Amino acid sequence: QVQLVESGGGLVQPGGSLRLSCAASGSIFNINAMGWYRQAPGKQRELVAGISSGGSTNYADSVKGRFTISRDNAKNTVYLQMNSLKPEDTAVYYCRQSIGRPPRDYWGQGTQVTVSS
Repeated sequence: QVQLVESGGGLVQPGGSLRLSCAASGSIFNINAMGWYRQAPGKQRELVAGISSGGSTNYADSVKGRFTISRDNAKNTVYLQMNSLKPEDTAVYYCRQSIGRPPRDYWGQGTQVTVSS
């Protein structure tokens, strides 16, 4: 059984920063790609950032230059450093980890990020 636990969300003023973490526990082996997604009220869930097993990254255009995704394989954890936050970044953020052979996707429970003055 694999479980992902997210932390680090909260309320922040525009221009501020937050760091999200997502740690996997349970029967962990062969973690492949990891990613962060977000879903704002009334909108579809969208990819924010992804990182491959080799460390290659990709970002949504709206967050390029402001967000950084990273991973610590020893801790089965993926991070999202969010800087220069804007009100339009407000959403529930979900992590995803692709684990096992064949790979299976696991999702975190979601963490609320609110950017407001």
